[in-house]
Amino acid sequence: MATEIKFGTDGWRGIIAWDFTFENVRRAAQALADYISENAPSDENGKLPKVFVGYDRRFMSDLFAADIASIFRSNKIDVTLGDRPISSPVASCLSLSKFWLCVMVTASHNPAQYNGIKVKIGGGAASSRVTKEIEEYVDNSSVLLLYGQKAEQKDFTDVYFKYVSSHVNLKKLKTFKGKVVMDYMYGAAAGYLEKILSPKQVIALRAEHDPTFGGEQPEPVEKNLNVLKKTVVAQKAALGVAFDGDGDRVAIVDEKGTYLTPCMISAVLCNHLIKHKKLKGKIVQTASMGYLLKRIAREHQMLFEEVPVGFKNVAERMALEDIAFGVEESGGFAWKGNLPDRDGLTVALAFLEAMAVTGKKASELCAQITQEYGASVYLRKDLPLVKPVDKNALTDKLRKKLPKKINNRKVAEITTFDGLKIWFDNDEWVLIRPSGTEPVVRIYAETATKKDTQALLDFGEKLVTPHLK
Repeated sequence: MATEIKFGTDGWRGIIAWDFTFENVRRAAQALADYISENAPSDENGKLPKVFVGYDRRFMSDLFAADIASIFRSNKIDVTLGDRPISSPVASCLSLSKFWLCVMVTASHNPAQYNGIKVKIGGGAASSRVTKEIEEYVDNSSVLLLYGQKAEQKDFTDVYFKYVSSHVNLKKLKTFKGKVVMDYMYGAAAGYLEKILSPKQVIALRAEHDPTFGGEQPEPVEKNLNVLKKTVVAQKAALGVAFDGDGDRVAIVDEKGTYLTPCMISAVLCNHLIKHKKLKGKIVQTASMGYLLKRIAREHQMLFEEVPVGFKNVAERMALEDIAFGVEESGGFAWKGNLPDRDGLTVALAFLEAMAVTGKKASELCAQITQEYGASVYLRKDLPLVKPVDKNALTDKLRKKLPKKINNRKVAEITTFDGLKIWFDNDEWVLIRPSGTEPVVRIYAETATKKDTQALLDFGEKLVTPHLK
């Protein structure tokens, strides 16, 4: 039986040589070619618009990308293939200005044995509607791969760096004199920060090319950032930054070596953009995010909405509505005037800009947020799945098992559009949902204290564990 090709929260992914094989990649590429041929707007001569295929540093990503580009060429699609590994934000940028559609061969933050495909249109991730249409083309026609159909190769990263440079305050950034420890996690965005800041200011970690990612998962979450934390303190740096495997996700560590949660980063950035750049519009976040942005929206009388997990859901809102700021839990941030997609470099530069504009240290910016909007302790726990679970069915089962009170807290609201999210008084909450990209069930919680947040995680684990056996 052929492997099912399904695009999850951020692309199709699989284990190399198991389900992410040349045969299956070619099936996906032909589906993409069919989608492009039937949906891309042609000019007066019937010529289809140009498309781009890029790839990251993963094992055989360049070979998979070359195959995809060759299939596009065989289907008479004008395609350019990248000539070096790039970050996913580069592909997003190119889909905004140079190409109608960009394909990225990457498995983002997944372990080294994985690879995958992302699709970028209009500056961001393809919508759920588009990816569902692409899925419908899978196996509708035979793979067309003609001998000798090699694509033109070219480097377009200069387009991306010009775009990023034009969307930050370079004048203010030049006043920032501290050092930044940059953990590239062996990913495709290695060397990117040095393109904007002075190389003398950047202390680079794990910048070399290693398809095994040093034996660690290239995900910028706290458990993977011990070396970054220690280096920031030892080097007396002003900030520590980490990117994931394809450079769209980001983590930040303050000058004390303290990991900043996505909730805190988003609050600092959004607060800075509202106060110093007069940002206006609606604030949108995924269901796995917390209450700080909700409180900021309330304070500034801005509309606020939660959407399902996956940055493409944020990007869809940004394409259709007047969205000021959008964020997801997995280190993805975007705001009005920038790419409607995740970009680790832009976030790092914006945070440095906030420090330069205010003259405050990173820890001081966070302290200001706590003073104005309250304390936030945000934690996540992942439980491994032995077998797949149906998200909606699991959510219904969990809701039926809920007690009237949880840890002596009265339930204020329940949402079920993406897992089970339970809200309490004072905006505190816990969320239980199966991941759309990994075989785990994630439990998230946020309160004002670590003790209370951990207690909610424990409750969530106790509630869901009987349903995972």
